[in-house]
Amino acid sequence: MFFIQNKSPTPAAAPVAAAPLLSLGAILVLALGTFAVGTDAFIVAAFLPLMADDLGVTPAVAGHSVTAFALAYAVLAPLIATASARVPRRAMLVAALAMLGLANIGSALAPSMSWLIATRVAAAAAAAAYTPSAGAVAAALVRPDFRARALAIVIGGLTLATALGVPLGRLASTLAGWRAALVAVGVVSFVAAAGVRATLPRLGPAPAMPLAERLQALRQPAVLKVLPLTVLGMAACYVPYAYTVQVLQALGTPAGAVTGMLLAYGLGAMAGNYASGAGTDRRGARAVLLATYLAMAAALGGLAWLTTASHPTPWAVALLMGLWGASSWAQSPAQQHRLIEAAPRHGPLVVALNASGIYFGIALGTAVSGRLIDTGATAALACGLALALASWLYAALTSRPGTAPGRHGMASKRSPS
Repeated sequence: MFFIQNKSPTPAAAPVAAAPLLSLGAILVLALGTFAVGTDAFIVAAFLPLMADDLGVTPAVAGHSVTAFALAYAVLAPLIATASARVPRRAMLVAALAMLGLANIGSALAPSMSWLIATRVAAAAAAAAYTPSAGAVAAALVRPDFRARALAIVIGGLTLATALGVPLGRLASTLAGWRAALVAVGVVSFVAAAGVRATLPRLGPAPAMPLAERLQALRQPAVLKVLPLTVLGMAACYVPYAYTVQVLQALGTPAGAVTGMLLAYGLGAMAGNYASGAGTDRRGARAVLLATYLAMAAALGGLAWLTTASHPTPWAVALLMGLWGASSWAQSPAQQHRLIEAAPRHGPLVVALNASGIYFGIALGTAVSGRLIDTGATAALACGLALALASWLYAALTSRPGTAPGRHGMASKRSPS
């Protein structure tokens, strides 16, 4: 739990229960921060060809910036959580958002790939510092009966980034250039930092926890069985994602319609995230995951098939983009349930490990697609299809059939997604 700092000599801190409850405005400010983080994580896909051309590299090489961000987040998240445990939480959140803003300004000024990758790593470190703390603060400083809703609002900033942030990034890069789009993300980060500073109470540090203790859940066989699916499933959907613009170009999508297709993906992501939580409550995680990977295979396979068609129907492309987004974001709620049930006494730890697994999967997917995209969008989509089918098989083999929600716990309670 977190503690509120008290200016009087004694006591030095008061329990969270005595803290003033966060207002909806403060929760929305925290969500603005996760919106900035999510937009920053995914926005490069909106203008990767423009960025590659400006930096004088191929799109495959420019895609290394996405891999670097994802890999840095995955590796740094547990290290930062351990190293910053004694930093007051409000100060931590403000510093992380300020660093995110500066890193985006640095990326916007990048004269070379090496500079760009360095600033993307810095942005990933800031994101890894902000997102877990924002969710924990929101959960700790609201009434218990509002906790799940507060978490949904804060984490919802990530899905909103996919639905609106990335399409707006595409629009900004089209009108003013990719550098302007990154500057805009930096400005949003600074605004969120100021908002957090103004609306949150002073918060003491979280309890110190050694890195070895944070990783002890990895010793449990059930956790080790579940986590690889997070990596594999995210790799499947992100093999083509960094190169979405090239995929749409291969589908004959006019330049003016790319933003709309990105919006279709983002709206699908929001719907898939919600549907996964509701479906896991009712049908169990296994049923949701199996349906998710079949939907992902259908979406990526359908897009691959349409790349061979002479004149793909725009509505068909938009529907498959929406299905791709829905299946990509439907994985996490069900996986979080499986992990929490595998290690119920280490819920926050396994959710954090799942987040690292997500970014390891993104890094793996973009690294693979970087080697395939020069061959063509069809190859990247076909690889994603193969990995989606492999994910379905892994889920079928490693989850128990016939487990009803609320029994033995495949899904007795929805986790925040």
